[in-house]
Amino acid sequence: MTQSTDLGPEDRKIITLARSARARNGVPEGAAVRDETGRTYVAGTVALASLNLSALQTAVAMAVASGATSLEAAAVVSESDTASAADLAAVRDLGGPQTPVLLAGPDGGLRSAVTAG
Repeated sequence: MTQSTDLGPEDRKIITLARSARARNGVPEGAAVRDETGRTYVAGTVALASLNLSALQTAVAMAVASGATSLEAAAVVSESDTASAADLAAVRDLGGPQTPVLLAGPDGGLRSAVTAG
């Protein structure tokens, strides 16, 4: 496991924000994405009777709704060791196949970094 301290400050920031969203909202996942201008969008899992979105899908949707045209990076804090195909597809749709997706545990430690492609 790579610790988040091995990352640059902007990547540590989105992991910290994702971790905070998860804890604050008491949801299974927290996520944050950084757009092409450096703006950050933070979200937690959405679980309604009529709508279910992962934290990362919600963060991407928030970025799109706010006018983002690209993503620089994404982060997910979860118990899971992997990102779902749907999460990677959402990041790829906005950011492209080379967009890094940082996967961190609840402690904020980086478990892995993959690309959306």
